[in-house]
Amino acid sequence: MKTLDQYNFAGKRAVVRVDFNVPLDKSFAITDDTRIRAATPTIKKILQDGGSVVLLSHLGRPKGGPEEKYSLKHIVARLGQEYGQEVQFADDALQAEEKAQALQPGQILLVENVRFYGEEEKGNAEFAAKLAKLGQVYVNDAFGAAHRKHASTAVIAESFAPEDRVGGYLLQGELDNAKKVLEQAERPFTAIMGGAKISDKILIIEKLLDKVDNLLIGGGMAYTFAKAQGGQIGNSLLEADKMDLALELIEKAKAKGVNLVLPTDSVIADKFANDAETKVAPNNQIPDGWLGLDLGPESIKAFSDIVRQSKTILWNGPMGVFEMSSFAKGTESVAQAIADATQGGAFSLIGGGDSAAAVNQLGFSEQVSYISTGGGALLEYMEGKELPGVTALG
Repeated sequence: MKTLDQYNFAGKRAVVRVDFNVPLDKSFAITDDTRIRAATPTIKKILQDGGSVVLLSHLGRPKGGPEEKYSLKHIVARLGQEYGQEVQFADDALQAEEKAQALQPGQILLVENVRFYGEEEKGNAEFAAKLAKLGQVYVNDAFGAAHRKHASTAVIAESFAPEDRVGGYLLQGELDNAKKVLEQAERPFTAIMGGAKISDKILIIEKLLDKVDNLLIGGGMAYTFAKAQGGQIGNSLLEADKMDLALELIEKAKAKGVNLVLPTDSVIADKFANDAETKVAPNNQIPDGWLGLDLGPESIKAFSDIVRQSKTILWNGPMGVFEMSSFAKGTESVAQAIADATQGGAFSLIGGGDSAAAVNQLGFSEQVSYISTGGGALLEYMEGKELPGVTALG
């Protein structure tokens, strides 16, 4: 993959695929601009070389055509602040060519949401070729969408000569940090897996069993393990069809000498609400009508102690329903332990999605080594799958 520093953009118009899929509130204000800031070094390098920039992105999941709430026009003002200059806007990706060709060196054009066109997600070659006409060089910096073979993330590259396909700084950084964890992990290496479902994480868990010393499993998926081992889990989250798999994973971990740690206690609630009545119960003795929503104090201590002694840490998925303050302590405590280990010299990679949101929301973003911007893309890369957006740059 050709990197940004190997390319001089002087006098060139760069089509840059970014991931500006940022959350907006009801009045279309951006509630988290992490992804916008993450792409800035790439855009500034192109402008400083004397190039101009055409930005392509998706936003949300529009259903078959333009939707006001998913229009990228809502982020134009924020981009102007970020780059300290006016950002032009083309409200139709198929009519943007004239505006793109009129760009002077140092200017920026943002094109409307590529997912307003059904051809984008189908990876339509004609649509990709039309987007390619917006520039003379293609830069992919959208790691969060690199696992999709969409028109603007992969197929578009075919319209450019190999020497004019470039990986942006963010894309490069994501791949370098993932490789560091997968190939150069200092030991002890601890992976923390959370979130709702085992089914979302089976492949990554199996892959990690060949690499880690400790595998800590929290979040909703832990209750399927508890039930599979004969426990009572009340109304907690359960994937009944994955209980055999849970037992298999426990056996595989034993066979490979991996310390697989499951929660021993939970904060349980009588309803799924922040104002629910709560108490602490053993993970295998949750009464009917109650559900586990966070790690209990004993589990928090066990998880935190292991994390603090680790030299490489990968975290993907929260430990509980951290969005509700009553059930955020497990996630917050694990984040604190990761921050402490990092301060002591450990390398910590936070895997996108909810884990990144939790780290940002709880105020630990400056205290970990790297926060990935791509949940699904990072998982697929770590599972050993090909990322079309990266392969297309080769």
